[in-house]
Amino acid sequence: MMELNLSRVDYVQVGITSQKSMRLLPSGGKKDALQKVAVCDQNGVLQCFGMKRSETQHVFKTLPSTNKLTRMELGGPVGQPREKIFVACGSEVRGYTRRGKQFLGFDTNLTENINSMHVEGSDLFTCGSYIFNHYRDCKDVNYFLCGDKINDVICLPTEKVTEVTPVLACQDRVLRVLQNSELLYEVEVPGPPSCLCLYGNHGGDEGNELLYGTADGKIGLVQISRKFDRVSPNHRWVVPNEKRSGGVLSLDNYDITADGVLDLLVGRDDGLVEVYGYDEADEPVKRYSTLCSESVTAVQGGVVASAGYDEVICSTYAGWIYGLTTKPWFHELVLPKNATTISEDTKQNILILRSDLEELQQKVLKEREKYQSTAQSKNAVSAVPKFNINDKYVLDREDASYTLSLEVQMAIDNVLLQSDVPIDLLDVDKNSAVVSYSQCDPEQGNFLLATYRCQANTTRLELKVRSIEGQYGMLQAYVTPRLQPKICQVKQYHIKPLSLHQRMHVFDEEKPHNTLKLTGNFSLAEMHSWVCFCLPELPERTPAGDSCTFQFTSTFLNTQLQCCYRKGDALFRSDNISTISILKDVLTKEATKKKIRLDITYDINEESIPHTLQLIHPKLEYQLLLAKKVQLIDALKELQVHENDTSFMSPEYQQILKDADSLQAEYKRQPCHLERLYGMITDLFIDKFKFKGQNVKTRVPVLLEVLDNYDLNTLIGFFQSQD
Repeated sequence: MMELNLSRVDYVQVGITSQKSMRLLPSGGKKDALQKVAVCDQNGVLQCFGMKRSETQHVFKTLPSTNKLTRMELGGPVGQPREKIFVACGSEVRGYTRRGKQFLGFDTNLTENINSMHVEGSDLFTCGSYIFNHYRDCKDVNYFLCGDKINDVICLPTEKVTEVTPVLACQDRVLRVLQNSELLYEVEVPGPPSCLCLYGNHGGDEGNELLYGTADGKIGLVQISRKFDRVSPNHRWVVPNEKRSGGVLSLDNYDITADGVLDLLVGRDDGLVEVYGYDEADEPVKRYSTLCSESVTAVQGGVVASAGYDEVICSTYAGWIYGLTTKPWFHELVLPKNATTISEDTKQNILILRSDLEELQQKVLKEREKYQSTAQSKNAVSAVPKFNINDKYVLDREDASYTLSLEVQMAIDNVLLQSDVPIDLLDVDKNSAVVSYSQCDPEQGNFLLATYRCQANTTRLELKVRSIEGQYGMLQAYVTPRLQPKICQVKQYHIKPLSLHQRMHVFDEEKPHNTLKLTGNFSLAEMHSWVCFCLPELPERTPAGDSCTFQFTSTFLNTQLQCCYRKGDALFRSDNISTISILKDVLTKEATKKKIRLDITYDINEESIPHTLQLIHPKLEYQLLLAKKVQLIDALKELQVHENDTSFMSPEYQQILKDADSLQAEYKRQPCHLERLYGMITDLFIDKFKFKGQNVKTRVPVLLEVLDNYDLNTLIGFFQSQD
């Protein structure tokens, strides 16, 4: 395996870019021809530039428009190079030649803005949040209303697949394969798919192989096959996200390792750029990775700056376009030990860089003086500067917590977090900000006040929070960038009653279930809005049809929940009584607000109690053992100081001393974990008897005594003995 060394070279900075808003134009078939870079931004500007003698030269640049340019695709006649540039602007699609001449201005008249699109010959596929449209020669031919949010769209190549086959990447962890205006079938994937790409840029030998990246950082390859007039997907491989890297925003295929096989290029929302090669079994193997401080909105492989040197071209959220080149730039700028002179080209490069730097510094000084003189005037009014925040608030299944990422185009000064319900802040390895806590008064609705002070030039901050199910409210983030005059923007995130539940597509009927049934004079839309209020990862739009069915799993306990509802009738099933209890309380409260009377019936399965306790058991046992080990560390270290030889200690104590740092780090990463598990068992105890009409809060101290001397069978016996 060859070692891949890439050097970063910055080319230009544009406005804020959206996902997949940068493309490399084909070279035109000329030998040693360099490729041009086309990029569009949220200022409404489309520009195309190339490199000549280490200088950026613009081919064309459009004037800003009032609407953001949110997507870019390349197109052209089937079987020919894709040289035409298509950009999405609101509900309009514009087409440009590689020289910048506009040849198309097509207003789709859609009610939604275009978030994703794909061009295949004379076919144009556009998607808003929920609506898919297919146009042929700018005439509407197909339409599909999706049940969940659409993140990306692609079409299998018509050169190899005779029928036009669009594929939608949807938020509910499903790829939807369409035929005309009908759903052909669904492909379940292990995370919410965020971007799609044809395998090898042409879909493999049969044109039906698709690469997908998910919002939780997984990458997979799926083959869409047709056998005996029936369709069935073939999952070739999945790359798990073991290091908890960011979500995938862009994929591309390019032979950057120069071994004759196309490599897989990956851009993630935490700034990570990766290169995967393929082994003998065609399984992906990571060959290279590098981290920048901003979200990578697009990656493309090509030759841009120097003929004969391949590059990975990246665009970031803040608008930086840079290359990771195989050309050893830094080696040219560093003098060998025996050398006394440097080449003329290198001298010229250094002079150009110095000149650019001095020019920028002079511009900054002039603008700062101009602002200061204006601000001192009596009639001066400071204009409030606007800035965009690229934020993401997603549930991480691995540790049952929410990852909150905040990204701003300029450096962040500080971020203040405020919550009106109890939540835990967890440590994040990537986070270098200094956190400080303020005292809170829960009676005034403040359970958390924490300030993150960022280091210089930090444009992206990642936080982790864990909520308590049953307690719901609002988390607010006040973001203050390093701007003059000082300005702050607030972002709000709902903490839902069943916030730690995640959508899934299967439901195990073998588990012991508790049932809650609601009947009343409510519509399907009203019940859907109530369920959306309680649970995450549900579409805001009411799904089409007369009824809805959704399945969930608890990321903390692995219990499950099924929601089935229609007009006037709703059924909820779960193997955790506490889940049913939370739903009953919240739905009743929401119905009361609307003055809708509910008839409530429930069926409690006694077998679900030991079942849930057994699910909690390994977590509780592990945390008790971890807490015990951490308590012993100080005493063992003191003993180690006074005794030169610790061989007399038991192997268990010696292992604790050896792992002391990792044990303490893990314990620190999971604050209040033991208390959280105690709270779940206490809630389970109270909820069990609440459905029987008994108040057992006075018996909770006895339960806590049982937990202090924890044994699973004793605990189950305590629950059963209280009947």
